[in-house]
Amino acid sequence: MNHQGVSEIFFEESYTVPADQMAKSLFARLPHGSGYAERLIECLATGYLVAVIESVCIREMQQYVDEAEVVVGRTIRIDHRGPIPTGSSLRLRGWLERMGERSATFRVQACDTDEVVCEATVKLAAVQRVAVETRIAAKVEALQRVHQHMGMAR
Repeated sequence: MNHQGVSEIFFEESYTVPADQMAKSLFARLPHGSGYAERLIECLATGYLVAVIESVCIREMQQYVDEAEVVVGRTIRIDHRGPIPTGSSLRLRGWLERMGERSATFRVQACDTDEVVCEATVKLAAVQRVAVETRIAAKVEALQRVHQHMGMAR
């Protein structure tokens, strides 16, 4: 990881909220949310807001890691302060707050035309891709053994 490059990260960009990222749409697809999804308001789901913020931070940090590394999320703290309707234009501003040996913590603020709708802290880490892929493969193998043992081989 190029510490000098990461230490200079600052971004400011716009994001237009699409209709398919509303809370009703997301929760309707989840087994635990389908029963009450229609009662939700038409605004950006917090889960999608997290994904948008995390994706921008990962994109910025990814520029400064080695080919053998991958950027992964470690901790995300978010204060979703206001409703964000379909078609809203968000202005995302972010900057490096803290750096570790293999990690970076970003502060991000999202504003619509009326107010600050979100403040977040995102901690990312640069890890060896092969190490993560090895851990995933071991978990997939363990799941397959469980399914085979239960007669549910896929």
